[in-house]
Amino acid sequence: MNETSKKETIAVGISGGVDSSVAAYLLKQQGYNVIGIFVKTWSPEWLPCTWVDEKRDAMRVCAALDIPFYFLDAEVAYKQGVAEYMINEYKAGRTPNPDVLCNRVIKFGVLWEYAQSLGATKIATGHYARTDGVSLMKAVDPSKDQSYFLWMITQPELVHIMFPLGHLQKNEVRKLAEEADLFTAVKKDSQGICFLGDVDMREFLSHYIEQKKGEVVDGTGAVVGEHDGVWFYTIGERHGFRITVKDSDRVPYYVVGKDIKTNKLIVSSQIKNSTSSSDTTTVILRAMNWYTKPDEHKTYTSQIRYHGALIGTEYIDEQTIKLHTIEVLPLGQSVVLYDGEKVVGAGIIESA
Repeated sequence: MNETSKKETIAVGISGGVDSSVAAYLLKQQGYNVIGIFVKTWSPEWLPCTWVDEKRDAMRVCAALDIPFYFLDAEVAYKQGVAEYMINEYKAGRTPNPDVLCNRVIKFGVLWEYAQSLGATKIATGHYARTDGVSLMKAVDPSKDQSYFLWMITQPELVHIMFPLGHLQKNEVRKLAEEADLFTAVKKDSQGICFLGDVDMREFLSHYIEQKKGEVVDGTGAVVGEHDGVWFYTIGERHGFRITVKDSDRVPYYVVGKDIKTNKLIVSSQIKNSTSSSDTTTVILRAMNWYTKPDEHKTYTSQIRYHGALIGTEYIDEQTIKLHTIEVLPLGQSVVLYDGEKVVGAGIIESA
């Protein structure tokens, strides 16, 4: 690394957790001019307030590392760009991924804009992923890989993004935190929705979408139970609705469809989940982001949920792929295509 690059100012999104604190530590060890930025986002009034404690921890990290601390209020951007989008998608019967949008709007959107105003030439986070400035790649630690959540980052944006933890195992990160005498070495990882935490989605939605009882029907249209509103359920789910017609086998029912207009939840006792190469589903995508143009004669793999099974995938055109599965797919969910460790591209399921 030359002297010029060592003087680069790198802004690190500091959350107060172990991952972002070690990311900042590693960059400082490499000679960069590191600054820490804590982001405050919107949180509903009925949720316990935690951002004040997280801000305090972020300030402690910056003090321990002797780097400047900055505070960014992104409440409006989060409420309008992430929370309201998520609620509206559920109202429309789709299943969005708020973490994907949060990364796009907040961490690599308003945070990056603010970082530039402070003189930063790059932005770094504690995500487990890798990039060489051209490609987005999986992290070395497969159990922590977060490339699935990062697919909305465009290829030109990768030039100014760094993932210092991408080459590390999680246990190595905690060990580095211990060596740096950071209190975050023993702090538990945050869980749940980006910035909101471990929130039950149905409880969250119930504050913004009115419950409306409806019929649960099977594939023949026969009524077998009742539910509280189709928008509260996800394709593949087997809980939360009430089956009133019991068969002798007492087999579980799974959600396989939702009729928004009639408020009917469609269930089946035979969920389709085959991933045989002979079983395929054609998927139409929207909001696509391609890093490289796929080869129509090559089979890739895809994930349709975080840490989900890898599914054989054929590229048809920029908006169409063919998945080697007959699983019922949730509309609004993200599909990320991989070529080995590299992210080829991704999109949101419009129809399947």
